[in-house]
Amino acid sequence: MDSHIDHIELATTAPIQLIDITAEVRERVQASGLRHGLVTLISNHTTARVNLNEREARLQQDMVTFLKRLVPRDGDYGHNIAPVDDRDNAHAHLLGLFANASESIPVADGGLLLGEWQSIFFVELDGPRAKRQVTVQLLGER
Repeated sequence: MDSHIDHIELATTAPIQLIDITAEVRERVQASGLRHGLVTLISNHTTARVNLNEREARLQQDMVTFLKRLVPRDGDYGHNIAPVDDRDNAHAHLLGLFANASESIPVADGGLLLGEWQSIFFVELDGPRAKRQVTVQLLGER
């Protein structure tokens, strides 16, 4: 069994943003030569997540609107009294409770086994941020 670790670097431009990273993940799988196995993606941040969902512009905007309504940025949160990184981001940490930090996707015949409508998203909950990272671990056979 082969193992390979890579990273996807990205910047975000909005407070809450969904960025489709499916093409970047496919590139990592192809470059690794993995034929059969598993790719695991994990956000390296407590205020960003990885999610499988449908890529459709209006749905993505609905998701952002839903998240903003679910945990408003201007809530009365104790974490914002003395934040460790000078960011009033308690809302982002709370939103993180409702999403996965990681996703695992099977690889067969060198391709991702995603459903017809599934895309892989990096979900920013505390942007904009100049530097974000997703770790990509590939396990399997070449």
